[in-house]
Amino acid sequence: MRYWDAVFAFLVATAVAALLTPLAGRLARRVGAIAYPSERGLAREPTPELGGLAILAAVILAALIWLPGTIPLERAKGEAIGRAGLVHTWPLIGGAVLIALIGAIDDAIDLQPLLKLLGQIGAAIVAAASGAVIKGLTLPVLGYLAFPGGGKELTVIWLVALMNIVNFSDGVDGLAAGVCAIDGAAFAVIAFNLQGATSSAAVLAAITAGASLGFLVHNRYPAKIFMGDAGSNLLGYLLGVAAVIGSLKTTAAFALAVPLLVLAVPFMDTGFVVAKRLKYGRKPWQADAEHFHHRMARIGFSQRKTVAYLYTWTLMLAGVALALRFVPYSNGNGTYRLGWSIVMGVILLLAAAASVYLVYVLEIFKFKNLRTIQLRAVDPETTEHEIVASVARDIETGEFDAVKP
Repeated sequence: MRYWDAVFAFLVATAVAALLTPLAGRLARRVGAIAYPSERGLAREPTPELGGLAILAAVILAALIWLPGTIPLERAKGEAIGRAGLVHTWPLIGGAVLIALIGAIDDAIDLQPLLKLLGQIGAAIVAAASGAVIKGLTLPVLGYLAFPGGGKELTVIWLVALMNIVNFSDGVDGLAAGVCAIDGAAFAVIAFNLQGATSSAAVLAAITAGASLGFLVHNRYPAKIFMGDAGSNLLGYLLGVAAVIGSLKTTAAFALAVPLLVLAVPFMDTGFVVAKRLKYGRKPWQADAEHFHHRMARIGFSQRKTVAYLYTWTLMLAGVALALRFVPYSNGNGTYRLGWSIVMGVILLLAAAASVYLVYVLEIFKFKNLRTIQLRAVDPETTEHEIVASVARDIETGEFDAVKP
């Protein structure tokens, strides 16, 4: 398998998804899988869903051409002697088909949360049974640490978490598809670097990125179609599987940390939202309008501007993940090179500062400036203390009117 395989797989997946997405939209209208405007959604008119079926078709076709039937595994350094094993590709794709179909049913008839969760667990179990399991990891000082239960339970939890994280982030035109395209491309580059030119994980990640990009042609603002749960769960599953397979041949802590960094934006978004739901006694899966894109809309950001900021943030963190792999700040044996370590430190500092800006400044300071103008237009004598109190109350409760910049 050559690097060009990933490029061709990416291009074919992009083209197939772009061509089939309008057909998925027609099917959605026939079966009634339509998203209607709501308080928690940003759709302005009825929009067909089931775009995930076009993504699925693109993934299956590209996988048939460029993925092998089995992916041989190498034993991790420090792992007990024994057969390394194989990952069986088509059961993995079977799990993708399963979760996409469950999502499509949910898009059409609105399944109960428990049934959706059981479907996600079922797809994750299929992936783990196919051999896509991280059995342990190698730490610099402690050496190889085996996960309990052979790692299958942790793999299932990881895949279910990824499916829900991508699903939660799919709330504004083009956001989830664009983020998954960026993250899939980053995974592909890093997997090739970790595993060499024979990396099937890199090809799967490239296929995921291409299918996401092809769908994005029709999903960018103003969206003609939504991916629905069929697409968001599928993309979460595929990214999770690519991350797992990409870590199997090199179970260093870095390999497992990369997905957390590349997917940091949807991880943080989901974490903040779930924490707030728990704080106010709501169910973690209960939908609301507290995601990053909802909050940015409330402070006056257009959908295009919201997506541009979140794309930029995702690209920045993906760039940090690439820098961690390609900047030669260490010789790999615990010795650090001063000059390159300073460069890496500066990159990390800039990424952290930009993340703080996007989470804190956009959410509070910009809103404060806008709220100051709004309040003083009504009452020029409004004090700074009153403005700060109003902003604090609005940010805490999320109950305030949209303001225009």
